[in-house]
Amino acid sequence: MTNTVLVTGGSGFIGSHLVERLAQQGDRVAVYDNFDPYYDREIKQANIGPSLAMGNVRLAEGDILDRDKLFAVFEAARPAKVVHLAARAGVRPSFENPQSYVDTNVTGTLNVLLACRKYAIERLVFASSSSVYGSASAAAQENVTPLRPLSPYGASKVAGEALCSAFSRRSGLAVTALRFFTVFGPRQRPDMAVNRFTRMIMSGETVPVYGDGTSRRDYTYISDTIAGIVAALDADLPGFNVFNLGRGQPIMLRDLLKLIEFGLDRHARLRFVEDQQGDPQQTCADITRAHAVLGYEPRVSTQNGVIRYTEWYLEQGRERVGSR
Repeated sequence: MTNTVLVTGGSGFIGSHLVERLAQQGDRVAVYDNFDPYYDREIKQANIGPSLAMGNVRLAEGDILDRDKLFAVFEAARPAKVVHLAARAGVRPSFENPQSYVDTNVTGTLNVLLACRKYAIERLVFASSSSVYGSASAAAQENVTPLRPLSPYGASKVAGEALCSAFSRRSGLAVTALRFFTVFGPRQRPDMAVNRFTRMIMSGETVPVYGDGTSRRDYTYISDTIAGIVAALDADLPGFNVFNLGRGQPIMLRDLLKLIEFGLDRHARLRFVEDQQGDPQQTCADITRAHAVLGYEPRVSTQNGVIRYTEWYLEQGRERVGSR
């Protein structure tokens, strides 16, 4: 029997890749997205366009804060499972307007949970973030490492997880929270590091490097993240569960820039500036639990992922990624 999966935020970077994967494997997909102006609507339309042409994908435009509209989409689609990706993204902007992050990432998640409870959803997959950990000196473990977010964005994801846990305990809803670690690849948001650095190097702009370039991030290629989401959707896990989705192999910022230079065959002009508020010195995922329970096994190295991204950018991405 073909499942219907509802994906909130399905026209974004991760969402559009997930919708494409689900549609290709034969699922019916209902997409709910508000086309938030955080970046150009045209980019998101280009993201989701090919999937809409498949015939088993339907798009409804609306905000997760609009509870009536959200419930109407659940009523029409009658999904078996839900992937909740819709969120206000960005660590640094969350300091400028923290209320909007609480509204969308906490109240919006509450609305999704209420809809899941009303329509007896089999499973909810909630997109969390490595930002819930803050700056951990060792590889972060789901049930061991303290949650000490450094930004309102990270705090809003902690709150979203807590709501998911409470609803799961109270109503029996099966919820899997996935903590994403710096996902990158084609269709990446214009403000994200690999996209921004690629664009600036290609245009000859001076690239601002925060700190001394030794900060480390656990970059995860988009296809590995999508494999983890699909595995979480398919896993028969009762109650509330949390998994890290990263590589467990962080890379220094200065080394990431070298990989992009190699992929573009261009030299970067660098300017070292002060560290940014809310940025941890390191992120690193312990993926032992995801491997054991979900069979999660990232296959694309950071080096190969950057090469794939720069090839995509040079072939077609330059006209699509926009600017900030």
